[in-house]
Amino acid sequence: MKSEFKDLIVNGGKKFLLKNAKTDFTGGYTKEKAKDALVKSKIEISHLQEKLYAAGTCSLLIIFQAMDAAGKDSAIEHVMSGLNPQGCQVFSFKTPTSEEYKHDFLWRHYRALPESGRIGIHNRSHYENVLVCKVHPEYILSENIPNIDDVKKVNKAFWKKRYESIRNFEEHLIANGTVILKFFLNVSKDEQKERFLERIEDSSKNWKFSSGDIEERALWNDYMNAYEDAINETSTKDAPWHIIPADKKWFARLAISEIMEDKMKQLKIEYPKLDETEQAKLIETKLALLGE
Repeated sequence: MKSEFKDLIVNGGKKFLLKNAKTDFTGGYTKEKAKDALVKSKIEISHLQEKLYAAGTCSLLIIFQAMDAAGKDSAIEHVMSGLNPQGCQVFSFKTPTSEEYKHDFLWRHYRALPESGRIGIHNRSHYENVLVCKVHPEYILSENIPNIDDVKKVNKAFWKKRYESIRNFEEHLIANGTVILKFFLNVSKDEQKERFLERIEDSSKNWKFSSGDIEERALWNDYMNAYEDAINETSTKDAPWHIIPADKKWFARLAISEIMEDKMKQLKIEYPKLDETEQAKLIETKLALLGE
């Protein structure tokens, strides 16, 4: 992987500080150069996905987290446009339903995991339970957790256990053949403002805007603290966080694509090889077809 993308990985150890992560970093790329590189990367990912699907030995789970208007949807649209839909599953997680609230917080995410050979894309994920729920701890009360009947009980000890649950969850997935890629699209508050204004002024984008987005924007610092805590608590060797500079969408898309391509190459997956018996059957079938 190129050094400009390696630098975006949080490997744990030294504490990660979100304020030190540049939102406008472009790694020396121009917009045109990045577009060309993205096309090449998408073609390579398409070939790698075919091998992943054919082998059926493992799966890839891609997690996207970000503030509103950071570009999650457009990143998924552009980076994943070359994938075969048969081998790809996309889930977007909103407020839990009444049925989901009757189960533990990971239940609905388990149900959305990709099968072997497939790529799963989670637009928001189980991390909402330590992000939006940490900024709004009152949401935790809807989970009906034993002995958690007051916001005051949603304390440091509670969050420590929840981070541990997430680490254990991901460790279990990895041990059973799921490769995890976690992306935080790091957009600046100023850039978010510009994108909100664009959504308001462009009638074709009005549907993307919600008054609730402004209410959450007012809690920006709380969210940054929640993200920083979550990243530090859950960035591990096998499932590290990738902090993607998102002020320039064209660079964010390239970074995601390059990191995804590199991870898939590391898997060293090849097409399944037939045994001698099956190869002999192929030859017989070929001769039969040619003899028609």
